[in-house]
Amino acid sequence: SRRHKLYREELNLTSPAAPLPLRPDASWLQFHLGISRDGLYPRSSPIINRLLRDMRDFTMISADYSQDEKALLGACDCSQIVKPSGVHLKLVLRFQDFGKAMFKPMRQKREEETPEDFFYFVDFQRHNAEIAAFHLDRILDFRRVPPTVGRLINVTKEILEVTKNEILQSVFFVSPASNVCFFAKCPYMCKTEYAVCGNPHLLEGSLSAFLPSLNLAPRLSIPNPWIRSYSFDGKEEWEVNPLYCNTVREIYPYSTGNRLLNIVDMAIFDFLIGNMDRHHYEMFTKFGDDGFLLHLDNARGFGRHSHDETSILAPLSQCCIIKRTTLLRLQLLAEPEYQLSNMMRESLLQDPLAPVLTEPHLLALDRRLQFILKAVEKCIDMYGEAKVVANDTMQPEAPASDRVKLKT
Repeated sequence: SRRHKLYREELNLTSPAAPLPLRPDASWLQFHLGISRDGLYPRSSPIINRLLRDMRDFTMISADYSQDEKALLGACDCSQIVKPSGVHLKLVLRFQDFGKAMFKPMRQKREEETPEDFFYFVDFQRHNAEIAAFHLDRILDFRRVPPTVGRLINVTKEILEVTKNEILQSVFFVSPASNVCFFAKCPYMCKTEYAVCGNPHLLEGSLSAFLPSLNLAPRLSIPNPWIRSYSFDGKEEWEVNPLYCNTVREIYPYSTGNRLLNIVDMAIFDFLIGNMDRHHYEMFTKFGDDGFLLHLDNARGFGRHSHDETSILAPLSQCCIIKRTTLLRLQLLAEPEYQLSNMMRESLLQDPLAPVLTEPHLLALDRRLQFILKAVEKCIDMYGEAKVVANDTMQPEAPASDRVKLKT
């Protein structure tokens, strides 16, 4: 603490300016008001691009640990929190107009692949995966990933200077190379070897917009029926029973409505990005059992472009169902003039940290898309199109009452 105090005095760190009052046209508020039964934002919403610009440009007014890290320190209820390790670090950054974003720093260079011997539950969390997942989700027209943008952060001015959390302050240090670094404060694996460092102050990271407060828009966290075993040698039933989907179909809410179809959408999305770590999913309670699934925490995607983890597609291959709208979009993105890799390449050029993905990762998207279409074709050959492709193209427009309402 004494060394940290002297360090702050030496740098002449000053207090941040008082936050500005909330404006009704603030992009954060408009984003929240635009959430509907159909997705987190309307198609072609101008608010999303404005929100991305604001997260990229606005001044930070505070920084703090996320609830995950606070849970480990006894500051909140641990029962709904997945405990992080020191190699994963995320912070909550606040902006003017009450904007708030989740910051994940760069832990792995773009050209590095996850080692083959790594288990999915000890893999790195990649900031560029969060960014790319948002762009892919938007191209697929799912609109279930919160808006995410890359930003070059000055860890001294934009985190250390503005945080009031003494524990967060205490984990900053200057490395032998004179770079400013910090690490996660938790009970295990929290060492300077696992720190993230600026160069000397600047550090890449992803910023994901926060969803509305749980008090205003409650959400449920539900175990994924195709959850993986988080032990080194165990297997879940779906991994050994090819008829597992028959069991799932008998359980509410997968026995009716579109919940199972939404699970298949999520599996397709995860297969494309190579994410094996979807142990839970979240839903807004307001939209009932048929509401869309939020695709949160995608930082373990885009780890290995040279490997296609086909087990991620188990919900599709075992259940043999898919939404017609999803299938039509995938077929479109397989056409040469709308090729998925080209669409992603063009979309990602808009991000400040472009290029976000290396070329092999972009080309892997095309290869995986073909695998998905072949899996659907195989299902149709077995059961017929009428049983495999669910017609969801005639859904009525969501009424205005289905929009998330924020109380003042």
